[in-house]
Amino acid sequence: MRKPENRYTIAFYNLENFFDTKDDPYLLDDDFTPKGFRNWDERKFGKKAKKIAKAISKIGLEESGHLPVLIGMAEVENKAVVQTLLQSKRLRDVDYDVIHFDSPDERGIDTALVYDKKHFVVMDAETIPLMVKNTNGDRDFTRDILYVHGKLHQEEMHVFVNHWPSRRAGDEDTSYKRIKAAETILQKINVIPEDNPNIIIMGDFNDDPNSESIQVLMQTGMFINPMKKLLSPKSGSANYKGKWSLFDQILVSHSFLNFETKTHSFVKAKIFAPRFLKEWKGRYKGNPFRTFAGKKYLGGYSDHFPVYIVLDEHNNTK
Repeated sequence: MRKPENRYTIAFYNLENFFDTKDDPYLLDDDFTPKGFRNWDERKFGKKAKKIAKAISKIGLEESGHLPVLIGMAEVENKAVVQTLLQSKRLRDVDYDVIHFDSPDERGIDTALVYDKKHFVVMDAETIPLMVKNTNGDRDFTRDILYVHGKLHQEEMHVFVNHWPSRRAGDEDTSYKRIKAAETILQKINVIPEDNPNIIIMGDFNDDPNSESIQVLMQTGMFINPMKKLLSPKSGSANYKGKWSLFDQILVSHSFLNFETKTHSFVKAKIFAPRFLKEWKGRYKGNPFRTFAGKKYLGGYSDHFPVYIVLDEHNNTK
C-alpha cells in the first residue's frame, strides 16, 4: 500500500466576499466597510479569516495526512486578505505563499492560488483577460482567469483558477459569457509547447458539469471531470432556493491517469462538507453555513463548500 506521505490534496474554495474593511475608492466595496450596508468591521473580518483557515486546514487531511499543496480561491478582494489567512494559527506553520493579481471586476473580487513552497515551485504566472460584452455592447468587467505554470515536485503543471461570469441576469442570457471563458482557456492551452501537458482547471464556473460551457472543455477529449458524479438532488457545493448546484469543480487532463515514475495520478474527487461547515438546524439545515444571508450577518464560513482532488505521487520508493 502506498505511504500516506505520497498523497497530496489540491483544493478550490469560493470564500464568499472575503473583503477587508477598507473602502477602496475605485471599487464597489462600500458594503464591506464598518459604515457600509453590511457593517463589515475588523471583528467580523478576523472571525471569518479564522473560520476559513480552519476549513482549509482540514481539507483532504483524512486522505493525505497533509494540508492542501494547492488551493485555488475565488471572491478574495486582494492579496492582503489571503496573507491574513496564511498568517493565522492553523496555517502559519505551512510554507504557504500566494499568487494574486487585481482583476477588472467592478466589485474587486478576484481569484488567487495559494501554494505550499515545499511542494510547488512557480515558474510563471499571469492573468488572462476574459473579453466579453453585455447584451448592450458594453464590456463586462469580470474576473480574469489566473494561469500558473509550475512544478509539483518535479512534474510540470499548468493551473487555471477561474470565477466565471455569474447567472444574475439569467442562466440562458449569460451562458455565452461562460462559453467564451472556456474557449479562452483552450486558446491558452493551444500555445503550451509541451506534448500532453498536465492541466488542472479549477474554479467556480457558475455552471454545472453538464452545462454547455463545461462541455466546450470536455468535448476536446483532453479532460476528465471527476466532479460530475458528485452532483445529486441531495448534494452539491452550493444551494440556491433549495436546489443543489456544483458550480465548484476541478477538471484534470488525461495525463493524470498514468502511473509512471515521477508523475502524479488522480485518486479521487470530493466535496468537503463536514458538519462544522453546515447549517445545523432550521429550513436551511445541511446547506453551507454562510457569512451573510442578505443583510443578516450569520457569522459562518462561506455560501460554498470547498471541493478537492487527491493525487498520488509515484516515485522510486515503495
